[in-house]
Amino acid sequence: MFQFGENIEGIGYKVVDERVMRGSAGILLLLGMIAFVNGFVIKNYDVLPYITGFFVINFFIGVFINLNYAPTIYLAKDFVEDQEPLHIGAIQKHFAWSLGLGLSVVVFILSLFLVGDPSYFNITCFLCLICFVLLYLETAFGVCIGCKLYYYTVQAGFLKEPEEKPNCMGDSCKID
Repeated sequence: MFQFGENIEGIGYKVVDERVMRGSAGILLLLGMIAFVNGFVIKNYDVLPYITGFFVINFFIGVFINLNYAPTIYLAKDFVEDQEPLHIGAIQKHFAWSLGLGLSVVVFILSLFLVGDPSYFNITCFLCLICFVLLYLETAFGVCIGCKLYYYTVQAGFLKEPEEKPNCMGDSCKID
């Protein structure tokens, strides 16, 4: 039950379906656009804690409980159910989702302050834009910056190199 990714016969590491992960990022991007319009255009900050709170819950469930129970993953699976899975390594996506959790917790806390004090707008906005760009890159181009950061931290020696080197979308972030 408590796992990130699945074991597939013939693959020596846990995997996730890239199509589902991109779909999940697309759902989060859509929610991010709603937050963007509310914050930038309408100057309505009341909705931001709800959206960022959803991000926190979604990432928390995926990282600490089971990726399959994260709401955006659950919805994305419905959208891509007729497509053949595209398996990629789960370890780097777990790292990326952990970074997403950390970033969304910070933005959530700042958005709570923002509701009562507009002076928090610039920093909250900046962090939201980072999320927005990361989700866009994942959704539109299949580029997972968190996955790339995982490999940089492994290469720098901050994380242990996995015994079996998982693949990444298009082998764009392989450990050599």
